[in-house]
Amino acid sequence: MIDTSQDHQSEAQDAPTRGWQAFALAPRTAWIVAVVPLLVGLGLIGGLGQATWERTPLDQLPAGMDSTEGIALAQELPESDGSSAVIVFAADEGELDQAQIGELGALMGSYSEGEPVLIPSEDGTAALGILSIDSASASEVSEQVTELRANLEEDTPDGVTAQVTGPAGVEADLASVFEGANFRLLAVTASVVAVLLIITYRSPVLWILPLLVVGVADQAAAVSATWVLKAFDIPWNESTIGILSVLVFGAGTNYALLLISRYRDELKIYDNRYEAMRVAARRTAEPVLLSAGTVVAGVLTLLLSLTPTTRGLGLACAVGVTVAAFYVLVCLPSVLVLFPRGIFWPKRPRVGDITAAEAPSVWRRIGGVVAKRPVIVGSGVVVLLAAFAVGNAGIKLGLDTSDQFLSTPEAITAAERIAESYPAGTASPTLVTTTGDAEALAGEIEQVDGVASVMPSASGNGVSQVQVVLTGAEGSPEAVAAIDGLREVTAGYEETYVSGPEAETRDATDAANRDRFLIVPLILVLVLVSLAALLRAIVAPILLVATVVGTYFASLGVSWWLFTGVLGFEGLAETVPLYAFLFLVALGVDYNIFLVTRAREEAVGYGTRDGMLRALGATGGVITSAGILLAAVFATLGVLPLVVLAQLGVVVCIGVLLDTLLVRTMLVPALALVLGDAFWWPRKTVQTVTAA
Repeated sequence: MIDTSQDHQSEAQDAPTRGWQAFALAPRTAWIVAVVPLLVGLGLIGGLGQATWERTPLDQLPAGMDSTEGIALAQELPESDGSSAVIVFAADEGELDQAQIGELGALMGSYSEGEPVLIPSEDGTAALGILSIDSASASEVSEQVTELRANLEEDTPDGVTAQVTGPAGVEADLASVFEGANFRLLAVTASVVAVLLIITYRSPVLWILPLLVVGVADQAAAVSATWVLKAFDIPWNESTIGILSVLVFGAGTNYALLLISRYRDELKIYDNRYEAMRVAARRTAEPVLLSAGTVVAGVLTLLLSLTPTTRGLGLACAVGVTVAAFYVLVCLPSVLVLFPRGIFWPKRPRVGDITAAEAPSVWRRIGGVVAKRPVIVGSGVVVLLAAFAVGNAGIKLGLDTSDQFLSTPEAITAAERIAESYPAGTASPTLVTTTGDAEALAGEIEQVDGVASVMPSASGNGVSQVQVVLTGAEGSPEAVAAIDGLREVTAGYEETYVSGPEAETRDATDAANRDRFLIVPLILVLVLVSLAALLRAIVAPILLVATVVGTYFASLGVSWWLFTGVLGFEGLAETVPLYAFLFLVALGVDYNIFLVTRAREEAVGYGTRDGMLRALGATGGVITSAGILLAAVFATLGVLPLVVLAQLGVVVCIGVLLDTLLVRTMLVPALALVLGDAFWWPRKTVQTVTAA
């Protein structure tokens, strides 16, 4: 057996000479470092609060795209600050009679300041009313639509059902489905973390401390991130805060698990808990800082996105992970040492107890199986990942407006009802905005296949807008062909652009493809460079990055089967592949770093083979616990009302489970055992610790 006690003792003797740790982890001053960050965080949460951002039409549209330029040009129209609500009046049975149509016309007149607009359908079963919503802010639009719906419920004649859709209706429903959603997400996330921490630590008390610290960090991160975004004039939305909260809770709790696991081991060597924490904190700092730094660098690549809210998500997540790492590395160690080792009750660590690296465990047994047949085990995992990745071949990118909500809001059901009696594009018309000759343009547009009707919409300040109703439903081949035809016509006019839901979906897909081709390779390079700098090696980083990429494709393939076969989704949101790649690669590197830094540490004394097996035994439990916790936390994104968030949560959840249960537990050790010392090339491992 190899004796490492001298190494530990010398490390403990050096600890008091280090200024910060001498202050932060000393009996008389630890409480200051424990309490002050918590008070500062609570002060930010209660005193400052999150910044606010008033949404604009351009926030979620990719810069430079045709539809985005059209909406930007439309802002110069005299009444550009308003929105429009489309009301569909449908007969409960049969057709609307003349008396009902007369009542509806009078009703629209009472709601409209100008000439009321009421358009009966050809089949006689419905009538459309169009109202202008004069408001510059999304919150005011939502309030007015809510009031309109309440009035319609009281004023609509018997035998007629009224529903509100159109741009204003969709805006209002989007705001309403998010009411209280982030609070529910926080409550569910905190509950999931609490339960998993109790299971992990098997202690009725210990879980409270990391949950308290990470919980304060989560809310402080939301406050800090929103004010940073506001300072840089970068937009964000409710989804940004939801994803940020999940990321901070997941990453912060992972870091806490690593620290507490190492602290528990050191308490089995040192009688003084302050000395044990000094060693644990130093040994934990390197992997946590490298992990957090890699995640921060990865999410900052989103600043290169064409979409403003995507850039906002990247910056917000960078702030959040930084705050999480700070609280875990600075605040949590001091919080833990304020309590005696009895905080681990009923499994209180005692000096002389066997450490995780040496204790018999399921991870050591798995390591033994891998050690006997590393080639077979490694090949089996690779084949399994490849089989899972087959599902990628059938993935269809893009969600129509009606497919973006987990539950169907009124605006969507109203649009579906309109499509039964009117051309499919009536509820969400396509808009052509120009500084040229609008009449000549309208004449050419009428000749485009797939166009049902054309009418002037607004004009002023040298800008005109034409409203185009398409015959095809959104996302249909007919609608796609019509948008292509419109853009062929507008290409002959200067400063003329096609916007509207169908055009925006097309442009969002193009922008998402551009973002993936630019950002994904950059993320891989950043991760590879980070691992190479950490390990001072070339072979290991390349293999580790390859395993993470394989996990990503496997999780995406499995998720697609789940989406289409079980959940009934018809497509994958354009942003999900990029977001999932970012989080799986950046967070997957966490587990790589946790394992290989410990393996490198153990390899110095025990060689590559035994060092990797000892590292697997020491970190297998914490990595698996962290992975299950992170997977569960991302799965809570399903609490939020948008399909894109539910899909992202599922992909990351599956990917993290594959990573922790298969790749990090079996494939990476198998690669290290097959390659031996070449795994660390060009660095050499030298056994410097002698046997006792």
